Amino acid sequence: MRSFPLIIGMIAAVAPGTAYSQARPAAKTPVRPAQPAGAQAVSVPRAAFIATMDAEFKQMDADKNGVLTRKEIEDFQRAVSVLAAQNRNRALFAALDKDHNGVLTPAEFAALPMQRAQPNAAPLLAQVDANRDGQITQVEFRSGKLANFDRMDTDKDGVVTAAEMRAAGLIKR
Repeated sequence: MRSFPLIIGMIAAVAPGTAYSQARPAAKTPVRPAQPAGAQAVSVPRAAFIATMDAEFKQMDADKNGVLTRKEIEDFQRAVSVLAAQNRNRALFAALDKDHNGVLTPAEFAALPMQRAQPNAAPLLAQVDANRDGQITQVEFRSGKLANFDRMDTDKDGVVTAAEMRAAGLIKR
C-alpha cells in the first residue's frame, strides 16, 4: 500500500469538517514547521498550498492520466481510512498491553474496534467537478480547491493565517 502522509494534512485545509487538522507543506517548499498543541498555528502560503494540492491530485490519480474518477477517489479515501484505522489500532494495542511485553490475549485483541468510514466521492465531486460529468480533471481540482483557499484568504495577501483558518471554522479557539 502506498503511504499518504502529504495529503492527510491538506485535506483539512480544503475540506472543513474532516478528521485531519494539520496542513503539511510540500517537500521543497519552505514553510515554518508545525507548532505544538496550544501554540499559534502556521500560516499556509498559496504557493505551498498549490504544491501540496498538486501532490494530492497525483496521489489520487492512480492511472496517472490527469483525471480523477469516482473509483480513484474512493480507492484513495479507502486507503487513507485503512491507514487511520491501523494507527488507531496500534495506539489501542499499546494502551492495552499493560505489561509492555508486546502480547495481548486473544480476547483483548478481539475487542479492538475496527471502525472505518465508508468511501464517498460525492462531496469531492460536488465541490470540484465543475461540469458535473462524474470525473475531475486537474484544472477542475485546482479551481475548486483554490476557490476555497481564496475564500479563506480574506485579506487577499496569498497566505491563509491562523486567524483566517479560525474564521473559516478549520481550527477552534
